[in-house]
Amino acid sequence: MTVREAPSADGGTGSAPVGLLVSDVDSTFLTQEVIELVADRAGTRAQVQDVTERAMRGELDFAQSLHARVATLAGLSEEVLADVRAELVPTPGAIELFTRAREAGWVTALVSGGFHEVIDPLARSVEVSHVLANRFEVADGRLTGRVAGPVVDRAAKARTLRELAQRHGIERGATVAMGDGANDIDMVTAAGTGIAFRPKPALREVADVVLEGPSLLDAWPVLERIAAR
Repeated sequence: MTVREAPSADGGTGSAPVGLLVSDVDSTFLTQEVIELVADRAGTRAQVQDVTERAMRGELDFAQSLHARVATLAGLSEEVLADVRAELVPTPGAIELFTRAREAGWVTALVSGGFHEVIDPLARSVEVSHVLANRFEVADGRLTGRVAGPVVDRAAKARTLRELAQRHGIERGATVAMGDGANDIDMVTAAGTGIAFRPKPALREVADVVLEGPSLLDAWPVLERIAAR
């Protein structure tokens, strides 16, 4: 589990941050589930998709479910990850939301149960301040079917939000977390404002704001209200 940091994490303003915006990636910042795109190459998408849905509904422990899904990818060449990166489709409004937030002085972060190898290039292109995700274990150029290091689960996501807020001197009331599934519950409830985007029922019940989509830019008025306080 690794947090990648950009050279500057103050929103590009050089002044104190306005707030902290943290978003889940799969089915929130992106329209897809990254591990399902990888599973396409292994011929295990249906199996992986079923486990993903059960985990996001809160029926399965996320860490156990991730290990089970990654196990189906054993033997795949790591070269397929470049193909997956080329298929990524950001949710409408996601890039615009993060760009506006950065330009307005927000610290931005992506926290994901997905994988750095796929997410990082996109995050760099949007100048995201921090990225937390898993890593595939690779040996001799092939996925081993295991995750390298601890899994980014719901507790890790919430802990990262709190740590980033403390690091940047941002009060809880100026923190915003967005997600769609059960793995985001701890993070969304830890934030000053928790946003559920096209959520599963488990997250919908605990969020402060529910956005039905299709655009993630619908979250911008929430950030504006917080910045105006």
